[in-house]
Amino acid sequence: FKLGKIGFTALTLSVMDEAQKKEEQTLPKATVSKLIKEMLPKDVRCANDARDLILECCVEFIHLISSEANEICNKESKKTIAPEHVLKALKVLGFDDYIEDVTDVYERHKTESQEVPKRSRKLEDTGVSPEELARQQAALFARARSNFEQTQQQHPM
Repeated sequence: FKLGKIGFTALTLSVMDEAQKKEEQTLPKATVSKLIKEMLPKDVRCANDARDLILECCVEFIHLISSEANEICNKESKKTIAPEHVLKALKVLGFDDYIEDVTDVYERHKTESQEVPKRSRKLEDTGVSPEELARQQAALFARARSNFEQTQQQHPM
């Protein structure tokens, strides 16, 4: 079996594409390591290969739940997976024990995200009217145009 240059290049690109897809479908190792460390007693360490295995399990779990939630979403003729779809997916897949905790976390998230003040728009906080801002902007443009024209006159192309 002999691979020509084109065949070898195609095979190399295929392997690289698979590696890239795998890299895109993972979780940050630092985040997973931090979560593992928070869950373990202080005197217990987690081997790197065990951490990598846990990371792979997390990714597979997410794929499983999101795929099932997507199917439920499609059956309801929806285009966006909602939290309710995720909860139904947990139930369908037999993860009933997680539903209460997931619901609690989701409710807490909704409450916390409502409490965070929305960023105010900078221009609204200046105390300057929109008309005055437009006048200042026009003056800046005029000054920039004048500077540009002077530069063009001094250094013609």
